[in-house]
Amino acid sequence: MPRPRKHRHLMSEPQPAIYKPVGVPLRDVDCVVLLPEELEALRLADLEGHYQEQAAGQMGVSRSTFQRTVIEARRKVAQALVEGMALQIKGATVRVRLVRWRCDDCRHNWDVQHGSGQGEPEVCPACGSDAIHQRQGQRRRHRRH
Repeated sequence: MPRPRKHRHLMSEPQPAIYKPVGVPLRDVDCVVLLPEELEALRLADLEGHYQEQAAGQMGVSRSTFQRTVIEARRKVAQALVEGMALQIKGATVRVRLVRWRCDDCRHNWDVQHGSGQGEPEVCPACGSDAIHQRQGQRRRHRRH
């Protein structure tokens, strides 16, 4: 029996998606599944240009695990493109980073999902004060798929 998979830390939770060749019904193409952690590895390595050690730290895995993940992700994307297959993003056990904020005036605490598109808050949602700051240490929300 293999040991349980470690949670991977993602900046945002990708929405399930399917990318397929144009003009071909989905039922007529084979599908390659890309895990959210593999998509995150591609984002960190290829889009943002991080070195493996830095990217592995952001995902909460070892450098060698990150390397295996990004190699597998690149293989799957290449296979889908070259062989005309659909690429489906789904599955995995991940942790989405939450950023904790605190208001100095009313002492209200709240979390914002990193990468949610909301950006950094400008005022406290409870009292409207702009005396807010990001707290040190991040809590994480667990998601199982």
